[in-house]
Amino acid sequence: MKPILEVRGLSKRFGNGCPICAREEREEPENNRCPHCGTVMACRDIRLDLYENEVLGIVGESGSGKSTLLKLLHFEEEPSGGLIRLTGIPFGEGENLLQWSRYQKRRFRDQWMGIVYQNPSLGLRMGISAGGNVAEKLLNAGWRKVEEIRRRAAELFQKTEVPVERMDETPSCFSGGMQQRVQIAKALANEPKILLLDEVTTGLDLSIQARVLDLLRRLQMELKLAVIVVTHDLGVIRLLCQRTLVMRWGRVVESGLTDQILEDPQHPYSQLLVSSQL
Repeated sequence: MKPILEVRGLSKRFGNGCPICAREEREEPENNRCPHCGTVMACRDIRLDLYENEVLGIVGESGSGKSTLLKLLHFEEEPSGGLIRLTGIPFGEGENLLQWSRYQKRRFRDQWMGIVYQNPSLGLRMGISAGGNVAEKLLNAGWRKVEEIRRRAAELFQKTEVPVERMDETPSCFSGGMQQRVQIAKALANEPKILLLDEVTTGLDLSIQARVLDLLRRLQMELKLAVIVVTHDLGVIRLLCQRTLVMRWGRVVESGLTDQILEDPQHPYSQLLVSSQL
């Protein structure tokens, strides 16, 4: 089976780079900053595949590069090199998406991707209504009729357990957990093929975390979404993900089935990460 998303050699550096940086690409680094020129290698030669109806976890401590990787996949950052290719989506299939224009990338993102951020203020406009936030996503995806947009928004709020009667309130009036639900509704508005989740439960109370995770798991199975989950929490990885990548200093140091990573990690860093959360 072909992956729906194929990533090869994806890299992101902050700085001009130098010969020492290039040499360290072939070695196990002590950190992600070049000691000679100060360039930070946020992502180094990332390789991953995402399959239809799969949840892929990306785990690592702060500074591992996992959030930068998500930004690269969502076209929020320009990569320093690499390839992102799609299959099974009638939109530039087989092409390297990184060679597209900004307009093409934005169009693809609006039609086929959704994202939920750790901080709801990054994914929502707090000054407009919850329904207006969903409408913005739908308008970007080509919807035009107001009555259809409101009907779709109401349907999404029912799915994400947001009271429909609060559709015309602004997200600033909602609790943190409810803001995340509105974000999820917005991310799902265009029926995306790929959903990106960036530390979606961080900062929420434990009981609210559990409800949000249960909601995400139910929606993923119901809608058969391909999902990438970025988190530092192995509990989230265990609950949601079939496969997992472990990142450190911008590199993928281990990948495999989630059960194998959590029960029998092979890389010393993966072992440390697992043991620290037992």
